[in-house]
Amino acid sequence: MVNHKGLKLRAAAGAIVAVLVLGGCAQGLGGGTYSRTEARRAMTVQFGTVESARGVQLEGTKSPVGTVAGAAVGGIAGSTIGGGRGQAVATVIGAVAGGVAGSALEEGMTRTPGVEVTVRLDNGQFLAVVQADEGERLRPGERVRVLRDGGTTRVTR
Repeated sequence: MVNHKGLKLRAAAGAIVAVLVLGGCAQGLGGGTYSRTEARRAMTVQFGTVESARGVQLEGTKSPVGTVAGAAVGGIAGSTIGGGRGQAVATVIGAVAGGVAGSALEEGMTRTPGVEVTVRLDNGQFLAVVQADEGERLRPGERVRVLRDGGTTRVTR
């Protein structure tokens, strides 16, 4: 005889693992992280001095993965409640609540620390750039490079 409750729990655990694994695939947003499409692309370089740097939070990803996985887990959990029509209602409510919770869980788990760097360029202009905090704190008074390619701007040493 097949243990349906055990199968449902394994399916729920598998969905949670998928959310965690896929949530870890978020693209880096730091000054030293480049996407594959940025390779071999010319960038404009300007020089300047850091005026300030403050910590910020970069919101997490909001992909359908968290919502779908949460809905699957919630629907499975809801289907174990009651029987007949009540079970169907519990399954729908569980799926909706699970989808909302899964979306929030994904966003929270993929949230990362960032840094807002304000730079006084050598031409006297000020520029603020928000990027992921990769652990190498830029300090006021430090000389930096500002790299731009028309769509991406980053501050590096």
